[in-house]
Amino acid sequence: MTKHGIIDELLIRHPGISYRDLETLVSVMFDGMTRELMAGRRIQLRGFGSFGVKLRRARRGRNPKTGAPVDVAAQRILFFRAGKELRVAVNGPASGENQSPT
Repeated sequence: MTKHGIIDELLIRHPGISYRDLETLVSVMFDGMTRELMAGRRIQLRGFGSFGVKLRRARRGRNPKTGAPVDVAAQRILFFRAGKELRVAVNGPASGENQSPT
């Protein structure tokens, strides 16, 4: 789903709100999330998941074409960890979960 798709879905669910207002709302939300991640802060959306930034240390790598050693600089890596409700919605309940004992 794209940003435009999110706006269209919101427009269907909330027809009383203008497209322009929804576009502004979605843009402000994503801009705020971007700023928080750039500052190294974690974002947690209960029931959905969390976004965060991890630091990957500098390391010695190898050029796959030549095999020559290459220094790889430290990097900030974005990650997403799905919340339990989202995992269950996507995968269904795990075996043994939510089953009554007989």
